[in-house]
Amino acid sequence: MGTLTIEPKRSTKPPRRPPSKRRRAAQNNLTAYGFLCAALFCFAMFAWWPIIREVILSFQQTNLVDSPNWVGLDNFRTVVNDPAFGQAWRNTVIFTLLALVCGYVIPFGVAIVLNELRHARGYLRFVVYLPVMLPPIVSVLLFRWFYDPGPGLFNQGLDFVGLPTLSWLDSTDTALISLVIVSTWMNLGSGVLIYLAALQNIPGDLYEAAELDGAGIFRRIWSVTIPQTRLILLLMLMLQIVATMQVFIEPYMLTGGGPENATVTVAYLMYQYAFVYGGNYGAGSALGLMLMIVLLAVAAVQLRLTRDEKR
Repeated sequence: MGTLTIEPKRSTKPPRRPPSKRRRAAQNNLTAYGFLCAALFCFAMFAWWPIIREVILSFQQTNLVDSPNWVGLDNFRTVVNDPAFGQAWRNTVIFTLLALVCGYVIPFGVAIVLNELRHARGYLRFVVYLPVMLPPIVSVLLFRWFYDPGPGLFNQGLDFVGLPTLSWLDSTDTALISLVIVSTWMNLGSGVLIYLAALQNIPGDLYEAAELDGAGIFRRIWSVTIPQTRLILLLMLMLQIVATMQVFIEPYMLTGGGPENATVTVAYLMYQYAFVYGGNYGAGSALGLMLMIVLLAVAAVQLRLTRDEKR
């Protein structure tokens, strides 16, 4: 009696093709694409859209409640004809130049000193960076007490050494430089750490060769340190200009634009148009657009200089 054999049923479906390399890469990077989309969404909502909205508002007359009216260039004419317009730009440029002298040169010098130290380097870095960790409002309020004409720390120090006291925030001669001192102290730590990172990447052989040639410390800084950190210096120059030309917290909290508009800046004037002068958001946006164009021009010059340095 023969045995009955049952053959396995063969599948009629075609064999599945393995996924393509592109599809496998997309599946493997799905998480990365998710984070990328989230970042793009945040940039679009909180960076790009406000810029687009500002451009639109600069040509409109609106209170953000009723339907806007297109007014063309009227907002720009209103801003330009304002007596405070020229003063605001003048104060902003002077503040930027003073901040470059203090907030750009001093952190580089402090970084060079810290880089040369052999002991307590970590502690001193923490001390220098500590003001950056404080909220800006806290730092400004601290300096408001420093500048107090009565029991303020600065005037107490001047009186202790026998020098005449100053009306730091109440005088047109000292108000702007007082704001520069606050801004420099608040942002000193960030610049110092960036410069320190650049200085530590300089090969030590260059300094040894300069010492063998008899170069002193200032000659080594001029011939070795500055050329080796030129790209970082250019980048920090642009960042410093962009940040200082948007100064707002210091005049808003310390002087209110006074005395006699001596500390009114472009950013503070924008705030006044939008929230003080009856909600003129169109004029404030027009002024902001002017500032953005100036900063874009500064960034374009910096990119050109950086590209020339890389060549």
